[in-house]
Amino acid sequence: MVGYSTAMDATPLGADTPASPTISENEARDRPAPLAGPDIVGLKYFDQLLPLLERLKDDGCLRDKAGNRELHYDQYCLLILLYLFNPTCSSLRAIQQASELQNVQRRLGCARASLGSLSEASTVFDPDRLIEIIQELGGQIQPLSKDSRLKDITQTLTLVDATIISAMPRIMAASVMKRQTGKGMVKWRLHTHFEVDRHQPSRIDVTRDGGGDNDERAVIERTLDSDRCYVMDRGYAKFSLFNAIVARQSSYVCRIRDNSIFEVLEERPLTEADRAVRVVSDQVVNLGRSQAKRDHPDHPVRLVIVKIKPHISKGKYKGGTSGVDSDGFLRIATNLLDVPAEIIALLYEYRWTIEIFFRQFKHLLGCRHLLSHNQNGITIQTYCAIIACLLIALWTGRKPTKRTHEMLCYFLTGWASAEEVAAHIAKLTKSDEKVAKTN
Repeated sequence: MVGYSTAMDATPLGADTPASPTISENEARDRPAPLAGPDIVGLKYFDQLLPLLERLKDDGCLRDKAGNRELHYDQYCLLILLYLFNPTCSSLRAIQQASELQNVQRRLGCARASLGSLSEASTVFDPDRLIEIIQELGGQIQPLSKDSRLKDITQTLTLVDATIISAMPRIMAASVMKRQTGKGMVKWRLHTHFEVDRHQPSRIDVTRDGGGDNDERAVIERTLDSDRCYVMDRGYAKFSLFNAIVARQSSYVCRIRDNSIFEVLEERPLTEADRAVRVVSDQVVNLGRSQAKRDHPDHPVRLVIVKIKPHISKGKYKGGTSGVDSDGFLRIATNLLDVPAEIIALLYEYRWTIEIFFRQFKHLLGCRHLLSHNQNGITIQTYCAIIACLLIALWTGRKPTKRTHEMLCYFLTGWASAEEVAAHIAKLTKSDEKVAKTN
């Protein structure tokens, strides 16, 4: 197997050898204990993944001319999923230690993996091979209870946004970056399409943070799908993107900037239901200043304005937040002409669901700690985290909340029984039914 090797001690036999380095009592106390067999339980629930991942076995083996690869793609993914579900596996080294356990080797069908093999795996395997597995698992997820107020929205409600994760590159690369840019961190952007009804991401694209082809609007324009209703924040407000969405026979609900310029073509009357949610105007407009066709939407645009609390950015270190300023009016552009204004406001309100998902995705599923510092490896870890979300939904029949993830982690580490997990799920079901009756 091709991998990294460690330098051997070149001290000749019989020569004086340096004393072994010593560590302080505090360092010894803080160092995590090696994993033991009892730390890894509940692996039988990974059995259903084995047939799905088996197709990956030969991926990346073309460069292995000697035919001695021991760590295969399917095994690497299973070890990452073990890391995502088991809090005792908190690093790449912990994954390596877990691979030495007989129970893990027997259940996951893998041999002991070296750190070099795990590091190399992040560069040789193809992340796109995981997309078809995500699609198969996603096809088994049934829609959760839908908001009855959105019964007339027939397209798949899809929230679009991006979040940034940072990684500290290797020491030498970091020092070069520090001299060149003043920063020693590499930032990666996760461009996400999130389906509200299933409470799952339908896709996540990983790019280096920056403009050009990695700009948020450019990435989504390359990944548009048909029969969807895309809900977006003002960072995505771009006329060519609006046109591309309509051309794909989809719809959009997008906040535009406070200083946006438009010409009112039609004033629409407001209902009591509209006023109840603070809608102050409903208009059909011409957006933009220029009359050139390329600078305008090529379809009718509706502008719904909702009164909100004004916001002035003070900076998070001055007793405020770092968000952009708002004059107290939320301007929502859409091509949905026949939907009540109150529903347009509700659709945009759902956008905050993706922010909650990002917090869970990064903090609960391990993506705050990157196992790899290259784009290929980060994409594999990201796709494995999506698979983890899908597994939680399949195992529990509910959306992957913080408490549910914690309960499953307790169960997979032997701290909670199957009966306690079942009781937790039953409690979630009752809570969902109560919310559905309220809506």
